Amino acid sequence: MADIRSAEREFPVSAGILFGLGLGGFFDGIVLHQLLQWHHMVTSAGYPANSVENLELNTLLDGVFHASTYVFVVLGLVMLWRTAHRTHLWWSGKLLLGTILMGFGIFNLVEGIVDHHLLGLHHVNETVPREQWIYWDIGFLVWGALMLVGGWMFYRSGKRDSPESRARPAR
Repeated sequence: MADIRSAEREFPVSAGILFGLGLGGFFDGIVLHQLLQWHHMVTSAGYPANSVENLELNTLLDGVFHASTYVFVVLGLVMLWRTAHRTHLWWSGKLLLGTILMGFGIFNLVEGIVDHHLLGLHHVNETVPREQWIYWDIGFLVWGALMLVGGWMFYRSGKRDSPESRARPAR
């Protein structure tokens, strides 16, 4: 029994590696591709960003790259969650899901209000006629608000499922 317990309590190395792969990819894509604009995915492979067509291809492939780094982070999170849940460090997936949704919703609300509405730096969908931009911007805010509220509801439900909550006498 001791061997099983010690194996269950070992740090999930693969989760850390997946987080590292994802965060390393995000750093490369955000800092080197976007902020410093030193390169894109295939600039050195004969598609320099010196034409609209080449820039479109590089931007698409940068997006595929970012999507893969996102998958690494999600897989790392799943592995970390499974280990923590198995060892009873967290008693409910609702807490993790709720707080992630809350963070995602807060980001959308702040970014949407500040960048889309107050500063007008960009809009959610600038491929539609200008008079339709507001609908996409409002939809983005609604999506963020729904994630924030839904996350809060998951979080509260997870707190009710806690061992401490179950141990308290009913009022």
